[in-house]
Amino acid sequence: MTDFSALDRHLQDNRQSHLEQLFELLRIPSISADSSKKAELEMAAKWVKDKLAAGGLHTELIPGDGPPLVYAETKAVPGQPVVLVYGHYDVQPADPLELWNTPPFEPVVRGGNIVARGSTDDKGQMLTHVQSVLAWLQVEKALPLQVKFLIEGQEENGSQVLQEKLAAIQSKLACDVIAISDSSQYAPGQPAITYGLRGIAYYEIRVHGPKADLHSGSFGGAVTNPGLALARILTEMKTPDGKIQLPGFYDSVVEIDESERAMWKGLNFSDEQFATQLGVSELTGEVGYSTLERRWARPTLDVHGLLGGYQGEGGKTIIPSWMGAKISFRLVPNQDPKQVTLQLQQFLSEHTPPGVRVELIDLHGGRGVMANPHSKFMQGAMQAVQEGFETKPVLIREGGSIPIVAQMVEATGADVLLLGWGLDDDGAHSPNEKFCLEDYYRGIRASTRLWHYLANRSS
Repeated sequence: MTDFSALDRHLQDNRQSHLEQLFELLRIPSISADSSKKAELEMAAKWVKDKLAAGGLHTELIPGDGPPLVYAETKAVPGQPVVLVYGHYDVQPADPLELWNTPPFEPVVRGGNIVARGSTDDKGQMLTHVQSVLAWLQVEKALPLQVKFLIEGQEENGSQVLQEKLAAIQSKLACDVIAISDSSQYAPGQPAITYGLRGIAYYEIRVHGPKADLHSGSFGGAVTNPGLALARILTEMKTPDGKIQLPGFYDSVVEIDESERAMWKGLNFSDEQFATQLGVSELTGEVGYSTLERRWARPTLDVHGLLGGYQGEGGKTIIPSWMGAKISFRLVPNQDPKQVTLQLQQFLSEHTPPGVRVELIDLHGGRGVMANPHSKFMQGAMQAVQEGFETKPVLIREGGSIPIVAQMVEATGADVLLLGWGLDDDGAHSPNEKFCLEDYYRGIRASTRLWHYLANRSS
C-alpha cells in the first residue's frame, strides 16, 4: 500500500472522536508517585486495555506489585518485522495546583494546545500510535507488520513493576524495533527523531544532626547545623565551571563525536532565544561545551528539592535535627548508575562535616540509550515523520531519561526509534502542561505511515 487517502479520510473524519478519547484518558489522575491513586492507576490501565481490545487486538493486563502492565498485539505477519510500542499511562504529580490556569485533570483546548497533566507526557503521544493502529485495522483490516504494545504505569516513578516482570515477559516482547513517543520535536514546525537519551541516577540525601530541633539561640555555635552542612556538601559536589566532583565520575564518559558536533551546529540553535524562552538572564553550564552539547551529551547534577527545617509562615529560630535534598545525575552512554552510587558514597564519606551523619537513599536509576541513526528502521521512520508533519525531520539527542528503555533494548536486542511529537516548552513536569493539538493529529498521521515504511524497509 502506498495510497494513504482512505486512511487520511478516516483520520479527518475522526478528529473530534480522537480528541474526546484523549480527554477521557487525561481526566484520570493516574499519578504513580501518589500511593493514594492506586484505583486511578488501575482505571487508566483498564482504559488503555479496553481501547485496544475494542479495536480487535489481543490484550491482557499483567499484574505486579504496583500498577499493571498493559500488553496488546496485532496478528503476526510472516516475513515482516515486529514493532513494540512502549509508553506509559501514569503522570507526574500536578503540584503546585495554584499555578494551573485550569484544573490539571480537566483537559481543555486553549491557544491551540491541549492543556492537562499528561497531555504530552505521555498519554497524548502514546495514544497517537493506538489511534493509528486502530485506524489501519478499521480501514485496511490488517497491518503490514505485527505491532505490539507495552504500556506501563510507573515510568514517572521508577518502572518497578516492569523491571520485576521484564525477564518473565521477555519472550512476549520479542521484536525487531521499539517505537517510543515520549520526547520532543527540535522546535515548533521542525520534527525530529531522537537517537540518544541520557540515563539517570536519583537520590535523596539526609544530613542528621541533633536528636531533636534545638533553640538556635541557646545552642547555636555549639553544634553543626544540618542545613549548613547540607549546603556545603551540595556546593562542593560541583565546581563553578560545571565539573562534577565525584571520584572517577568522568572515567567512562564518552566524548562527543566531531560529526555530531558539526550536525548540531547546523541546527542554528540560539542561546539568546532559548534563555528568553526559559525566562532566565543567561545560560550557564559546563565550561567548554555548547548549550546543546550540555543538554544532550554531557552528564549533569541537579537539586530538585530541599527537605526539613521550618518552612511555615513567619520565623522559628531552630537548628533543625535534619535537612535533606533530592538530587539526580543525568548520565551519558557508558555511565552506570550503580557505579555512580558507589562514587557518591565515597564523595559523601570524604566531604561530611564533623558533628553530622549523612544518609543516602537510592530512589531509582537507569542507563542512557544510543540508537543507530543510520539503521534501516531509522530511514523508514524519517520517511513516515516527513509525510506526517510535511517537513523533513532532523536527528537529535535528548537530555531526558526513560530509564527502562536501556533494559528493554538489552532484553530484546532490538533497535529503538524515539519519535517525539511534543515541544520543548510543553511543561511536561510543570503546571499548565500542554500538547499542541495539531501535533497530536500530525503524530497520528505520521504513525499510520510508520507501519508501512518499517515493513517496506525490512529487507
